[in-house]
Amino acid sequence: MYDMLFNMLIAFVFCFIIAFISINPKAQKSGDIPAKAEFIITLSWPDNDPNDLDLWTQGPSGEVVWFRNREAGLMHLDRDDRGSSNNTIMVNGKKLVNPLRQEVTTIRSIVPGEYVANVHYYETKDLDPGEPKSGRPVEATLTVIKVNPKAEVVFYGQATLESRGKETTMVRFTVEPNGSVSNVNTIPKSLVKSIT
Repeated sequence: MYDMLFNMLIAFVFCFIIAFISINPKAQKSGDIPAKAEFIITLSWPDNDPNDLDLWTQGPSGEVVWFRNREAGLMHLDRDDRGSSNNTIMVNGKKLVNPLRQEVTTIRSIVPGEYVANVHYYETKDLDPGEPKSGRPVEATLTVIKVNPKAEVVFYGQATLESRGKETTMVRFTVEPNGSVSNVNTIPKSLVKSIT
């Protein structure tokens, strides 16, 4: 009788230990940094368009984020979409084509001052024989979304870039110290010429 009670006690303790181990939270991996954003600037152009447009973003202190400088201060270019050059992925041994054309710059903190978002028609890839090397016009769409405390569209606009090498100021806006946005405009300002 005592042997049976003792065995039941051991089984109960064993089950308790197993249950306790299974509810132990997983240790956080070192280097995990929670992604945070205050503003998301998104450039897009027609799906499957082979041409390469680039998003250039200037922050309040004059730093510029672009494909050769993907981080500056608290701004990050999250993806450089090169048109038809980098739009395939391998899934289960099959090559899949991503039709989406999009570049995204994230502003990760409230830094007061003026921001400028430009689009540059970097490279044309849909030339027919005998066609000028300047390429065909591409319609660009740009959105600026303030993420916190709730998603709010700060700017939505479109522009046509007529040929390779063209640069357009899509939007300029000022972030106030409290995170609000003012002075939204499209006054031209070249960023490409100031860098290259």
